[in-house]
Amino acid sequence: MGDASAGRFAVIIPTLNAGSRWLAALAAITEQTAVPHRKLVIDSGSTDETVALARRFGFEIKEISKAEFNHGGTRQLAVEYVSDCDLVVFLTQDAILAGRDALASLVACFSDPSIAVAYGRQLPHTHARPMEAHARLFSYTDRSQRKELREVSVLGAKAFFCSNSFAAYRRGIFLELGGFSRDLILGEDAEFAARAVLAGYSNFYCAEASVYHSHAYTAVEVLKRYFDTGVFHARNPWLQDRFGSHRGEGLNFVKSELRYLLAHAPLQIPRSFAHTVAKLIGYRLGRIERILSLQMKRKLSMTPGFWRPRNHMENSLRGA
Repeated sequence: MGDASAGRFAVIIPTLNAGSRWLAALAAITEQTAVPHRKLVIDSGSTDETVALARRFGFEIKEISKAEFNHGGTRQLAVEYVSDCDLVVFLTQDAILAGRDALASLVACFSDPSIAVAYGRQLPHTHARPMEAHARLFSYTDRSQRKELREVSVLGAKAFFCSNSFAAYRRGIFLELGGFSRDLILGEDAEFAARAVLAGYSNFYCAEASVYHSHAYTAVEVLKRYFDTGVFHARNPWLQDRFGSHRGEGLNFVKSELRYLLAHAPLQIPRSFAHTVAKLIGYRLGRIERILSLQMKRKLSMTPGFWRPRNHMENSLRGA
């Protein structure tokens, strides 16, 4: 079931015009007690200082075009590229490591040879609005948890919950199981975690390893995000077949959010209602995407590039 030692690890971050939090994200990585063997940025056409700042902080840079980016495929190629590492840690460009031991805590999980993937806790960014703060508190508790095959009947879809905003993978097992699927609109992290659990490995939630990461989406952005989620579920029916539906968890979230807002920000309840309606509409449209026109899918999607023919990304990355 894999090597018990953590070994050398790489930090990998896909980027595109990383924005105002990028400098803080890079600085937090340099302050870690655990030092990565490799640091890699895969940039898909930034026009700001993203690449220059990454180089300044010692990152290797691999550049692809925006049209070539794919959530699973781009990350898969990055894993293949860092062939001298035992573990790979993925971050997103807007995730800021919380505390100097965040990487060390996540990497330490792999002292258990049964763990194929581990992901950290996400905390709301400073000054996050109440709805965004609640979303993180609901999904990322302060208790670590091992999720494995024998608990699927109890955990349901939670068994494969994972987020590449801050997640690590044992490279050997990752490649053994085929890595990330290259044809997913999103959810490459959860889809891999599901396959790992079904193969007898563990998906581990490490509450001691944290990042600051949250989004202040508009209702339209929420609709687009949930359209993509609906597409993901419609194209991967085996997840529901093997793990069960997300429906109960969604209802629990709505109830929890309402209680939280009543206690902390009652004036945000109308916004919460608008977002809930947007989620329902977006998700239902995503589930029936097969009957929608390509033009409509591009308008509804948060990742319109997914609906365009893609170039030979593998050659671009390896030849950069």
